[in-house]
Parts: sequence; structure tokens; C-alpha cells
Amino acid sequence: MHDGAPQFSVRMAKTDEDLRAAQALRYEVFVRELGGSGALVDHEAGLERDQFDPYFDHMLVSDDTSGEVVGVYRLLRGDQAERLGRFYSEDEYDLAPLRASGRKLLELGRSCLHAQYRGGMAMFHLWNGLAAYVAEHEVEVLFGVASFHGTDAMDLAQPLSMLHANHLAPEELRVCSRAYQPMNVLPEDQIDRRKAMLKTPALIKAYLRLGGFVGDGAYVDHDFNTTDVCLILDTARMNARQKSIYTRGTASA
Repeated sequence: MHDGAPQFSVRMAKTDEDLRAAQALRYEVFVRELGGSGALVDHEAGLERDQFDPYFDHMLVSDDTSGEVVGVYRLLRGDQAERLGRFYSEDEYDLAPLRASGRKLLELGRSCLHAQYRGGMAMFHLWNGLAAYVAEHEVEVLFGVASFHGTDAMDLAQPLSMLHANHLAPEELRVCSRAYQPMNVLPEDQIDRRKAMLKTPALIKAYLRLGGFVGDGAYVDHDFNTTDVCLILDTARMNARQKSIYTRGTASA
């Protein structure tokens, strides 16, 4: 891929070109790789886009050697959601508990990395960029939909059941799926944590390590060929060790 280890930089999208670079990477991952679709997906130009993009902040991670955008995150603060009139994930989840909390919210979405950069430092830079953004905007609760590939809940019985049994959000933050797919598919004595974690995507595992919770019920998204869960991260509940991992390197992000 490169001679030597790649160097990365993180920036917020400022131009139409930046946004198109984010949408092109999303097309590569969500459409070509995972078989997703959507009303505004532009197959001719190779862009995964929707009507919400103009309202979001878009965080980009670039490989400085090639200049290529290799990682993206889509971010929507509570004040931006007010202008839009909603959060993106409200189609899938009833967010009333979060709205009622009176706390500063940040919705995360469309997180992806170029296939050649997974398992390396690009994700670390994406997390560091996110940590800096959270600190800058004094965000208190982060949330967003994260996906398992496929729409067969029985095939995902182990990870869904493990999430429900061990990581269900406290009641005051417990959002609920609007098209309720139960997650407690297996009784607790049949959950094999090792098998469950093997089937859990890296992004979801990263949130769990930071003390993340899941909402009640999954949502089967046939357009994107995924089974979604709503992840919730309360910054006040993160323990000292997790917080130090999360904010490490914030100043240079």
C-alpha cells in the first residue's frame, strides 16, 4: 500500500469537494461493499448521499501521502438537529428519553474506513478527532445507529442477545426501536460471549470498551441490508481509564 507507515490528518469538511470525498468513500463501503442503497444514492458518480448531508458536520481522515480521504464520520449536534427538525436516526428509534434529558447531544453516523486502512492507525485518528470535537462542543451524550451486516436476527442471535443482556442502557437513556426487533433472542445461559464478540463489528466493540450502552430493540434496515442497534455513550459515566483512552491525544487531533 505505501512505503513506510502512512501519516494521517483530520479535518472537518469545508468545501463541496470535501463533502464529495466523504460521499465517495461512503459509496465504496456502504453501497459497493455492503450492498446498501437509498433514494439519493448517485450510482453514476459513485456517491452515497442523502437529504441530511447539508445539516451535518463531516469529519474526514486523510492519508497525507496520497491525499486520499480514508475515513469519515457524520456528526449532528442537538442545535443542528433543531434546525433540521429531527435527528437522522428518529426514523428507526424513539429518541424521547434523550431529548427529555436536557443534556447536550451529538448524533454519530456513517462512520467508515477504506478497506485497506482497517485495523490500523486511521481509526485511532478518527476517534481522536471525535474526542476533540466532543470537548470543543461540550457534548454530554453521544448516540447513533451502528450496523450488523445482514437482516436475519437469528443469524445474529449471539451478539444481539449479548448486547441486550450486558449492555442495555439505563432507563433514563433507553431509546426504543420503532420497528421492534427483540434483541434478547437467546436466554442468558445460552449466550457465548466469545462467539458473540466475534460477530460484533469493530466499531460497536469500540463503543462498548468506552462504556457504551444499547437501546431497547434492534431495527432491521432492508435498504442498507443491515440490522441496526442504537449505541449511547454518556460521557459522565465513562470511568477514568476509559476517559483517558478516549481523550488521549485530543490536543493534537
